[in-house]
Amino acid sequence: MTVNITSKTLRNIPKLLGSSARCFSVSSKQQGSTSDNIVLVDGVRTPFLQSFTDYKDLMPHELQREALIGLLKRTGFTAEEAEYVIIGSVIQEVKTANIAREAMLAGGFSDKTPAHSVTMACISGNQAITTGIGLIKSGAVDNFIAGGIEFMSDVPIRFSRELRKKLLNLNRAKSAQKRLSIIGSIRPKHFAPELPAIAEFSTGEVMGHSADRLCAAFNVSRNDQDEFAFRSHSLAQKAQDEGNLSDVLEIKVPGAKGNMVSKDNGIRVSSLEKMAKLKAAFIKPHGTVTAANASFLTDGASACLIMTEEKALARGFKPKAYLRNFVYASQDPKDQLLLGPAYCTPKVLQKAGLTKDDIDVYEYHEAFAGQVLANLNAMNSDFFCKDQMGLKEKLGEIPHEKINTWGGSLSIGHPFGATGVRLLTTTANRLIKEDKQFGLLAACAAGGLGHAMVVERYPNA
Repeated sequence: MTVNITSKTLRNIPKLLGSSARCFSVSSKQQGSTSDNIVLVDGVRTPFLQSFTDYKDLMPHELQREALIGLLKRTGFTAEEAEYVIIGSVIQEVKTANIAREAMLAGGFSDKTPAHSVTMACISGNQAITTGIGLIKSGAVDNFIAGGIEFMSDVPIRFSRELRKKLLNLNRAKSAQKRLSIIGSIRPKHFAPELPAIAEFSTGEVMGHSADRLCAAFNVSRNDQDEFAFRSHSLAQKAQDEGNLSDVLEIKVPGAKGNMVSKDNGIRVSSLEKMAKLKAAFIKPHGTVTAANASFLTDGASACLIMTEEKALARGFKPKAYLRNFVYASQDPKDQLLLGPAYCTPKVLQKAGLTKDDIDVYEYHEAFAGQVLANLNAMNSDFFCKDQMGLKEKLGEIPHEKINTWGGSLSIGHPFGATGVRLLTTTANRLIKEDKQFGLLAACAAGGLGHAMVVERYPNA
C-alpha cells in the first residue's frame, strides 16, 4: 500500500511540517560480555481495569505494591536483593508523591533500598526502565525494578487558585481582624473546583483533538479507525482466552467479586455496525475519533526486573530478552503531538543496525486507533520521511500481522504510567511465543514526546 501524503494534504496543519525531532539515545552492545548486556528477567502487571470499578477504593501505592510483590513471587527474587526501584506515574496522589518509595516500603522492601518516581506522560514507565539502564551503565547498580502506576478512579481535585491564596493568607494572618477580613472576602464562586487537566498545557488542546486532526492529515478514515479498534479488542480477547496475557497477576481486592481480580475488564468485542453509530467524541459533529476507537480511563500497575546478564545468570535466572537500543524524540506539541513512534522507529532501527524487516514483533502504544494508523502512514510516506524526518527514503510499510497481535491499549487499557512496562513485557513474551529474534516497542506521549526500544529474545528463552 502506497500512502500519498503531500503538502496539499497538510495545508490546514501548517505546523505539522515543523523541524526534525531532537533525539537522545543510548545503545548497549549487541555483541559483548555478559557484564555488558542488560536483560529483562520478567515483568508483571495487575489486571488493567476500567476506572471506577473494582480498584476504586484503593490508594495508588497499594496497587503498585501488588505489582511489586507479584514480581517478587513470579521471579523468586527477594526484596532484600533489589538495589533500586523506579516507578513512573503521571497524575500523582499528593500524599504519596514519591510513589516508588511508598509502594516499595508498603511491599516489605528494605528501607535501605533507594527509590524514586519519574513522570514523562504516557512514556513514564518507559522512562523508569531507561533511567534504570543508565544506573546500570554507570556502574551504580547491577539490578533494578522498574514499574508504573496510574489510578484514575481517585485523582486530586484542587480548590481554585484564588481560594488557595486566601486560605494560605488566612493561615498566616496574625490578628483576628485580618482573619475576619479574609474570611469575609471569600465568595461562593471561589469554591469551584479545579479538576486535573487532560489538555496540553502549552496549547490548551486535548489529545483527542490532535488525534482527529492527525487522522485528517494522514488520510485515516473513521472506518479505518473502527476496524483497527475492533481488531485490537478481538485479538486481546483471543490472547486472554488462550492464556497469552501471562503477565497479568491475580490479586486480592477487598470488595471485588470473590475478593480476587485476575483479568483485564476493558476488553469488549463489539461490532463494526455498533461502533459506526457512535458520535464524534472531540471535534463535533464531523470528527472521526469516538469512544470506541480511543483508549479508556484505566487503573493499573506494572513492574519488571532488569539486571546485567552476568548477575542474572549468577543468580540462576533465565532471562527473557536483551534490552538493546532505545531513543527518545520530541516534536511540536501542537501539530506533531502524537507522531513520536514515526520519528523514533527509524532512529532506533538505525542505532541497532537493523531494518524494519528484521523486526518480527512490533508493539505500538494505542492511545487512539487513528494515532497508530497515522504513524504507520507517516513511515510509509516518501514526503514525510524525506522532508520531515530527513531520511533518504521512506521507511516503508510495516505489516499489520506483526503489530500488537495480542491487542493493545485500546482494548487492554492504558494506565498512563504502567503502559511502558506492559509494552516491554508483551514484546518479550511475544518473541518467545512466536519464536522470533527481534522486537520493537514504541509509544507517543503528551508534550510531543516519543520513545522506542529494540529488544532481542534471549537464547532458548
